[in-house]
Amino acid sequence: MIVVYHLENKITEVISPENQKIKFDYTGTIAAGLIKLAVAFPDEKIVWCHSTYKEHLAVEMINTLLHHNKMMLSFRPKSGNFFDNSIGYVEESLFINVNKEVSYPTWQMSSYVGVIHASVLNLIGDKIVCDPDFDYYLSSMAKLCMPLGLLCYSEPQLLKSVQISDSPTTASSLTLFRFVKQHYKTRWVFLLALNLLLYERKILFYSFISALFYKRRISNKINIDGIVVQSSRVVIDTGIIDVIIPTIGRSNYLYDVLKDFSKQSLLPHKIIIVEQNPEPFSKSELDYIATENWPFEIQHIFTHQAGACNARNLALNQTTSEWVFLADDDNRFDSDLLNEVFQKIKKYGCNVVTTSYPQKKERILHRKVIQWPTFGAGNSFLKRTILQNVKFNLALEFGYGEDSDFGMQLRNQGHDVLFLPEPLILHLKAPVGGFRTKPLLRWHAETIQPKPSPTVMLYLITHNTKQQILGYKTVLFFKFYKHQKIRNPFQYFAVFNKQWNQSLFWANQLKIDS
Repeated sequence: MIVVYHLENKITEVISPENQKIKFDYTGTIAAGLIKLAVAFPDEKIVWCHSTYKEHLAVEMINTLLHHNKMMLSFRPKSGNFFDNSIGYVEESLFINVNKEVSYPTWQMSSYVGVIHASVLNLIGDKIVCDPDFDYYLSSMAKLCMPLGLLCYSEPQLLKSVQISDSPTTASSLTLFRFVKQHYKTRWVFLLALNLLLYERKILFYSFISALFYKRRISNKINIDGIVVQSSRVVIDTGIIDVIIPTIGRSNYLYDVLKDFSKQSLLPHKIIIVEQNPEPFSKSELDYIATENWPFEIQHIFTHQAGACNARNLALNQTTSEWVFLADDDNRFDSDLLNEVFQKIKKYGCNVVTTSYPQKKERILHRKVIQWPTFGAGNSFLKRTILQNVKFNLALEFGYGEDSDFGMQLRNQGHDVLFLPEPLILHLKAPVGGFRTKPLLRWHAETIQPKPSPTVMLYLITHNTKQQILGYKTVLFFKFYKHQKIRNPFQYFAVFNKQWNQSLFWANQLKIDS
């Protein structure tokens, strides 16, 4: 392990694995210094730490936290990040609103303390400009490399104490606009300027114009696939798994799913099926559960209460095995699915994975293991011990976003969601699927219909920053303008605001009810 201490964008001290000082040319940028050290020590972890935090660096935790080589960890004490909340006007992903209390996925890296393996730096080399501003360089690296499979986290355990009086620096508006131009499509520079004008009454003309002269940074010359991943964490003990499947009116599809499970090289311990039928005198349609022999236990729950959120919560309460597979009743998969997923979980040392979930003939877009920006309620594997304090939000029943909300509950407890491109699960999207019971939601009778859906709004106000919500509002305005009949933009804006406020009202009602 090589530890680099720095102050005022200059390296001040380098400590070797033997806790000895290393003679080093301290005159260049910190970023360039890290790359030189990575070349000299290709098998070491490279740690950086602001001199102010030298006594607070948890050196003894580094090997445990960076449990495989394709990771990058950092931590910025106190609230906020290098880029202030204005970055939310540009990006609505979960990587913006960082929970500083737990290990949390984000590209927003910090110069104050962090660690990366030398093999990553050696593959990146000079493909990313070694900016004098170390915070900018680290965030740029993470932003470019996360889609390539580099797993990046805000990690509070890097410091023994976060109650430190030093005030971390924040990017200027000039730096913010530059970053947006170099890492997003150009239209986001214009949207950032527009949002700052609309919601903060700021006219940042110079920052806006200056950003337009920068070229976009691209990652197509960076390849980190050669880094071998083998986690030192032990996350699987017994390897026993329960499966939960909510179903309604899909007996034939469910039968095929059970047959696929019966052919698994690693059989599930128990499959919990929650069958719903809202008709008051209806009975189960799943006779084959009792009439056929199955190589696993099937626990069948029949309920007249429709809704996938309630069904999944009922099933989660019945799980007893080490792992849980959230499945759906119109999935198809190969016989080695469970075994292959467990091999990937061991490799990456993770507690939550979501598999590739394409429909027939759908183009496969993601082919690397990456930090997933959402969550799949029909194609995810989780360690049961992390499910004790999470559940599907019944306020989102029959709406949209219940799976994303569930994923955010997991992340806010320190459990990232990794996407596995292989093995894949085929999603048939059965024609009798969807909200087959056609529930009448409370706002359906309103003269002014909410936009977006109140369940979507509930997710936004629960998990996103104020700037992310307002940025979403701006994009939604432009997105729907071309699809509605009112051509006068001022008249449409008045109508749109009423719809937005209606959505906010009902989202808050759902929040109160839940």
